[in-house]
Amino acid sequence: MAVNEEVGVEPGGRSVRTSVTLPRELYETLGQIAKNGKVTVAWVIRDAAENYVAEKWPLLAKGKATRG
Repeated sequence: MAVNEEVGVEPGGRSVRTSVTLPRELYETLGQIAKNGKVTVAWVIRDAAENYVAEKWPLLAKGKATRG
């Protein structure tokens, strides 16, 4: 496999596909959140991941880096 042929990486390198295993109850809750918000479960998971990173590492949050 060539260096730029990583599995799950979109051409252009902006996104990476991943797979996770979730407890059924959690997945069902995510599904309900998605349905209520008229979005996909994938969108809910991406949103949650972005919020987690912003909370844990604020300087790495997209578009929110500041000079100190």
